[in-house]
Amino acid sequence: MKDIFYRVLIALSKRMGLWVFRFMAWFVASGYFFLFPGRVAVSLRFYGALFPSRGLLYHLRCAWRQYHNFTNVYLDRFLIFEEHNVTITPNGWEFLEDAVNRKVGGIILMSHVGNWEIAAHMLKMRGRNNPEMKLLLYLGQKNKDQIERTQKERLVQSGVKIIVAEENGGSPADIIEGINFLKAGGFVSLTGDRIWRKDQRSIPVRFLGHEAFLPETPFIFALLSGAPLFIFFGYRMGKHAYHFQILPPEYVHTKDRKGRQEAIRRAAQFYADRLEEMVRECPFEWFHFEPFIGRKLDEDLS
Repeated sequence: MKDIFYRVLIALSKRMGLWVFRFMAWFVASGYFFLFPGRVAVSLRFYGALFPSRGLLYHLRCAWRQYHNFTNVYLDRFLIFEEHNVTITPNGWEFLEDAVNRKVGGIILMSHVGNWEIAAHMLKMRGRNNPEMKLLLYLGQKNKDQIERTQKERLVQSGVKIIVAEENGGSPADIIEGINFLKAGGFVSLTGDRIWRKDQRSIPVRFLGHEAFLPETPFIFALLSGAPLFIFFGYRMGKHAYHFQILPPEYVHTKDRKGRQEAIRRAAQFYADRLEEMVRECPFEWFHFEPFIGRKLDEDLS
Protein backbone atom coordinates (compact mmCIF):
# COMPACT_ATOMS: atom_id res chain seq x y z
CA MET A 1 0.00 0.00 0.00
CA LYS A 2 2.81 2.44 0.87
CA ASP A 3 4.57 1.64 -2.37
CA ILE A 4 1.41 2.34 -4.41
CA PHE A 5 0.82 5.63 -2.55
CA TYR A 6 4.43 6.68 -3.15
CA ARG A 7 4.24 5.90 -6.87
CA VAL A 8 0.95 7.79 -7.24
CA LEU A 9 2.41 10.75 -5.37
CA ILE A 10 5.45 10.77 -7.65
CA ALA A 11 3.26 10.62 -10.76
CA LEU A 12 1.11 13.54 -9.55
CA SER A 13 4.21 15.56 -8.65
CA LYS A 14 5.65 15.07 -12.12
CA ARG A 15 2.45 16.40 -13.70
CA MET A 16 1.47 19.12 -11.24
CA GLY A 17 4.68 20.13 -9.48
CA LEU A 18 6.55 19.38 -6.26
CA TRP A 19 4.00 21.29 -4.19
CA VAL A 20 1.76 18.20 -4.41
CA PHE A 21 4.45 16.05 -2.81
CA ARG A 22 5.13 18.56 -0.05
CA PHE A 23 1.43 19.10 0.62
CA MET A 24 0.63 15.40 0.96
CA ALA A 25 3.84 14.65 2.84
CA TRP A 26 2.85 17.14 5.53
CA PHE A 27 -0.36 15.22 6.23
CA VAL A 28 1.43 11.86 6.16
CA ALA A 29 4.06 13.02 8.66
CA SER A 30 1.38 14.54 10.89
CA GLY A 31 -0.59 11.30 10.77
CA TYR A 32 2.41 9.24 11.85
CA PHE A 33 3.10 11.70 14.64
CA PHE A 34 -0.42 11.42 16.09
CA LEU A 35 -1.16 7.74 15.35
CA PHE A 36 2.06 6.14 16.58
CA PRO A 37 2.68 7.40 20.13
CA GLY A 38 5.18 4.60 20.80
CA ARG A 39 7.44 5.87 18.03
CA VAL A 40 7.00 9.46 19.19
CA ALA A 41 8.01 8.38 22.72
CA VAL A 42 11.34 7.17 21.27
CA SER A 43 11.92 10.61 19.78
CA LEU A 44 10.94 12.32 23.03
CA ARG A 45 13.48 10.25 24.92
CA PHE A 46 16.17 11.19 22.42
CA TYR A 47 15.40 14.92 22.55
CA GLY A 48 15.09 14.74 26.31
CA ALA A 49 18.69 13.47 26.43
CA LEU A 50 19.84 16.01 23.85
CA PHE A 51 18.11 18.98 25.52
CA PRO A 52 17.83 17.95 29.19
CA SER A 53 17.19 21.49 30.42
CA ARG A 54 14.10 21.95 28.23
CA GLY A 55 10.57 20.75 29.01
CA LEU A 56 8.22 18.24 27.43
CA LEU A 57 6.54 20.80 25.18
CA TYR A 58 9.88 21.70 23.60
CA HIS A 59 10.72 18.02 23.11
CA LEU A 60 7.35 17.51 21.42
CA ARG A 61 8.08 20.40 19.07
CA CYS A 62 11.46 18.81 18.27
CA ALA A 63 9.83 15.47 17.48
CA TRP A 64 7.22 17.20 15.30
CA ARG A 65 9.96 18.90 13.31
CA GLN A 66 11.92 15.64 13.07
CA TYR A 67 8.92 13.80 11.60
CA HIS A 68 8.27 16.49 9.02
CA ASN A 69 11.93 16.81 8.08
CA PHE A 70 11.98 13.08 7.43
CA THR A 71 9.64 13.54 4.46
CA ASN A 72 12.55 15.26 2.69
CA VAL A 73 14.22 11.85 2.46
CA TYR A 74 11.51 10.69 0.07
CA LEU A 75 11.34 13.97 -1.83
CA ASP A 76 15.09 14.15 -2.41
CA ARG A 77 15.15 10.48 -3.42
CA PHE A 78 12.68 11.32 -6.16
CA LEU A 79 14.68 14.39 -7.25
CA ILE A 80 18.03 12.68 -7.45
CA PHE A 81 16.80 9.67 -9.41
CA GLU A 82 14.87 11.96 -11.77
CA GLU A 83 18.12 13.89 -12.26
CA HIS A 84 16.88 17.10 -10.73
CA ASN A 85 19.45 19.46 -9.29
CA VAL A 86 20.56 18.35 -5.82
CA THR A 87 23.60 20.28 -4.62
CA ILE A 88 26.32 18.41 -2.73
CA THR A 89 29.06 20.18 -0.75
CA PRO A 90 31.76 17.65 0.17
CA ASN A 91 34.30 18.05 2.93
CA GLY A 92 37.03 15.43 3.29
CA TRP A 93 36.57 13.75 -0.10
CA GLU A 94 40.35 13.76 -0.49
CA PHE A 95 40.62 11.11 2.23
CA LEU A 96 38.63 8.64 0.12
CA GLU A 97 40.53 9.56 -3.04
CA ASP A 98 43.81 8.91 -1.29
CA ALA A 99 42.59 5.47 -0.20
CA VAL A 100 41.52 4.72 -3.79
CA ASN A 101 44.89 5.79 -5.16
CA ARG A 102 46.73 3.64 -2.62
CA LYS A 103 44.35 0.75 -3.36
CA VAL A 104 43.66 0.17 0.33
CA GLY A 105 39.88 0.67 0.26
CA GLY A 106 38.12 1.37 3.51
CA ILE A 107 35.04 1.06 5.69
CA ILE A 108 32.63 3.97 5.26
CA LEU A 109 30.72 4.22 8.52
CA MET A 110 27.37 5.95 7.99
CA SER A 111 24.58 6.78 10.41
CA HIS A 112 20.93 7.79 10.63
CA VAL A 113 21.87 11.46 10.60
CA GLY A 114 20.56 12.71 7.27
CA ASN A 115 19.89 10.56 4.24
CA TRP A 116 22.09 7.48 3.83
CA GLU A 117 20.55 6.70 0.43
CA ILE A 118 21.43 10.09 -1.03
CA ALA A 119 24.88 9.68 0.49
CA ALA A 120 25.44 6.24 -1.07
CA HIS A 121 24.15 7.32 -4.47
CA MET A 122 26.21 10.50 -4.55
CA LEU A 123 29.31 8.62 -3.41
CA LYS A 124 28.93 6.39 -6.42
CA MET A 125 28.22 9.30 -8.76
CA ARG A 126 31.18 11.31 -7.50
CA GLY A 127 33.38 8.25 -7.91
CA ARG A 128 32.46 7.82 -11.59
CA ASN A 129 35.59 9.71 -12.58
CA ASN A 130 37.59 7.03 -10.81
CA PRO A 131 36.34 3.57 -11.88
CA GLU A 132 38.56 1.96 -9.25
CA MET A 133 36.26 3.23 -6.52
CA LYS A 134 33.94 0.27 -5.89
CA LEU A 135 31.23 0.42 -3.24
CA LEU A 136 29.59 -2.43 -1.33
CA LEU A 137 26.64 -1.43 0.85
CA TYR A 138 25.30 -3.55 3.72
CA LEU A 139 21.61 -2.92 4.43
CA GLY A 140 19.11 -4.27 6.91
CA GLN A 141 16.02 -6.03 5.59
CA LYS A 142 12.67 -4.51 6.47
CA ASN A 143 9.92 -7.05 5.98
CA LYS A 144 7.12 -6.10 3.60
CA ASP A 145 8.53 -2.63 3.00
CA GLN A 146 8.15 -2.09 -0.72
CA ILE A 147 9.58 1.42 -0.70
CA GLU A 148 12.82 0.11 0.80
CA ARG A 149 12.95 -2.57 -1.89
CA THR A 150 12.48 0.05 -4.60
CA GLN A 151 15.31 2.21 -3.38
CA LYS A 152 17.64 -0.78 -3.13
CA GLU A 153 16.92 -1.65 -6.73
CA ARG A 154 17.70 1.93 -7.76
CA LEU A 155 21.03 1.80 -5.95
CA VAL A 156 21.96 -1.46 -7.67
CA GLN A 157 21.15 0.12 -11.02
CA SER A 158 23.54 2.97 -10.19
CA GLY A 159 26.38 0.49 -9.71
CA VAL A 160 26.35 -0.02 -5.94
CA LYS A 161 26.73 -3.62 -4.83
CA ILE A 162 24.32 -4.49 -2.01
CA ILE A 163 24.23 -7.23 0.61
CA VAL A 164 21.00 -7.39 2.63
CA ALA A 165 21.29 -8.57 6.24
CA GLU A 166 18.20 -10.66 6.94
CA GLU A 167 16.45 -9.97 10.24
CA ASN A 168 16.35 -13.67 11.17
CA GLY A 169 20.09 -14.10 10.77
CA GLY A 170 22.96 -13.44 8.39
CA SER A 171 25.39 -15.66 6.57
CA PRO A 172 29.10 -15.90 7.50
CA ALA A 173 29.70 -15.76 3.76
CA ASP A 174 28.47 -12.15 3.82
CA ILE A 175 31.25 -11.26 6.27
CA ILE A 176 33.87 -13.07 4.20
CA GLU A 177 32.67 -11.31 1.05
CA GLY A 178 33.03 -7.94 2.77
CA ILE A 179 36.56 -8.73 3.98
CA ASN A 180 37.60 -9.88 0.51
CA PHE A 181 36.02 -6.76 -1.01
CA LEU A 182 38.11 -4.59 1.33
CA LYS A 183 41.33 -6.49 0.62
CA ALA A 184 40.71 -5.96 -3.10
CA GLY A 185 40.72 -2.20 -2.51
CA GLY A 186 36.95 -1.65 -2.41
CA PHE A 187 34.89 0.38 0.03
CA VAL A 188 32.38 -1.28 2.34
CA SER A 189 29.64 0.95 3.75
CA LEU A 190 27.61 0.13 6.87
CA THR A 191 25.44 2.02 9.31
CA GLY A 192 27.18 2.26 12.65
CA ASP A 193 24.18 3.17 14.82
CA ARG A 194 21.64 0.41 14.15
CA ILE A 195 21.34 -3.12 15.51
CA TRP A 196 19.42 -5.14 12.91
CA ARG A 197 18.96 -8.43 14.81
CA LYS A 198 18.47 -9.40 18.43
CA ASP A 199 21.36 -11.88 18.26
CA GLN A 200 23.72 -9.41 16.57
CA ARG A 201 27.00 -8.76 18.39
CA SER A 202 27.11 -5.27 19.85
CA ILE A 203 29.24 -3.10 22.06
CA PRO A 204 28.11 -0.52 24.68
CA VAL A 205 29.13 3.13 24.32
CA ARG A 206 28.38 6.42 26.01
CA PHE A 207 26.04 8.65 23.97
CA LEU A 208 24.39 11.84 25.26
CA GLY A 209 25.17 10.70 28.79
CA HIS A 210 23.31 7.41 28.26
CA GLU A 211 24.25 3.88 27.35
CA ALA A 212 23.77 2.92 23.72
CA PHE A 213 24.73 -0.21 21.79
CA LEU A 214 26.51 -0.18 18.46
CA PRO A 215 27.09 -3.10 16.10
CA GLU A 216 30.58 -4.60 16.29
CA THR A 217 30.68 -5.56 12.61
CA PRO A 218 32.18 -2.33 11.15
CA PHE A 219 34.98 -2.33 13.70
CA ILE A 220 35.64 -6.05 13.25
CA PHE A 221 35.92 -5.42 9.50
CA ALA A 222 38.50 -2.72 10.15
CA LEU A 223 40.44 -4.90 12.60
CA LEU A 224 40.56 -8.02 10.43
CA SER A 225 41.22 -6.29 7.11
CA GLY A 226 43.56 -3.55 8.29
CA ALA A 227 41.60 -1.12 6.11
CA PRO A 228 41.00 2.45 7.32
CA LEU A 229 37.66 3.39 8.80
CA PHE A 230 36.03 6.60 7.50
CA ILE A 231 33.25 8.17 9.55
CA PHE A 232 30.81 9.71 7.08
CA PHE A 233 27.87 12.06 7.54
CA GLY A 234 25.57 13.22 4.75
CA TYR A 235 22.93 15.66 5.95
CA ARG A 236 20.57 18.24 4.47
CA MET A 237 21.67 21.87 4.66
CA GLY A 238 18.69 23.46 2.93
CA LYS A 239 16.34 23.05 0.00
CA HIS A 240 17.82 20.30 -2.19
CA ALA A 241 21.28 20.91 -0.69
CA TYR A 242 23.41 18.37 1.17
CA HIS A 243 26.72 18.50 2.98
CA PHE A 244 29.04 15.51 3.07
CA GLN A 245 31.44 15.31 5.99
CA ILE A 246 34.16 12.65 5.73
CA LEU A 247 36.50 12.47 8.71
CA PRO A 248 40.20 11.49 8.48
CA PRO A 249 40.83 7.73 8.47
CA GLU A 250 40.92 5.80 11.73
CA TYR A 251 42.56 2.42 12.18
CA VAL A 252 41.52 -0.38 14.50
CA HIS A 253 44.59 -2.35 15.46
CA THR A 254 46.11 -4.17 18.40
CA LYS A 255 49.42 -5.84 19.22
CA ASP A 256 47.89 -9.16 20.25
CA ARG A 257 44.60 -11.04 20.33
CA LYS A 258 44.00 -10.10 23.96
CA GLY A 259 43.67 -6.45 23.06
CA ARG A 260 41.14 -6.91 20.26
CA GLN A 261 38.04 -6.17 22.29
CA GLU A 262 39.54 -3.05 23.81
CA ALA A 263 40.59 -1.80 20.37
CA ILE A 264 37.04 -2.33 19.10
CA ARG A 265 35.60 -0.59 22.16
CA ARG A 266 37.83 2.47 21.67
CA ALA A 267 36.91 2.71 17.98
CA ALA A 268 33.19 2.35 18.76
CA GLN A 269 33.36 5.07 21.41
CA PHE A 270 35.24 7.36 19.01
CA TYR A 271 32.42 6.93 16.49
CA ALA A 272 29.78 7.52 19.19
CA ASP A 273 31.51 10.76 20.20
CA ARG A 274 31.54 11.99 16.59
CA LEU A 275 27.89 10.98 16.22
CA GLU A 276 26.99 12.94 19.35
CA GLU A 277 28.77 16.02 17.98
CA MET A 278 26.81 15.71 14.74
CA VAL A 279 23.37 15.35 16.35
CA ARG A 280 24.09 18.40 18.47
CA GLU A 281 24.92 20.30 15.28
CA CYS A 282 21.96 18.91 13.27
CA PRO A 283 19.36 17.78 15.84
CA PHE A 284 16.47 17.60 13.38
CA GLU A 285 18.38 15.46 10.88
CA TRP A 286 18.31 12.50 13.30
CA PHE A 287 16.13 9.88 11.59
CA HIS A 288 16.64 6.92 13.93
CA PHE A 289 13.12 5.97 15.00
CA GLU A 290 14.01 2.76 16.85
CA PRO A 291 14.98 2.72 20.56
CA PHE A 292 18.63 3.71 20.77
CA ILE A 293 19.28 5.42 24.09
CA GLY A 294 19.37 3.19 27.16
CA ARG A 295 19.99 3.81 30.84
CA LYS A 296 21.51 7.06 32.05
CA LEU A 297 25.16 6.77 32.99
CA ASP A 298 26.85 8.41 35.95
CA GLU A 299 30.36 7.28 35.04
CA ASP A 300 32.28 6.41 31.89
CA LEU A 301 31.87 2.91 30.53
CA SER A 302 34.85 0.67 31.10
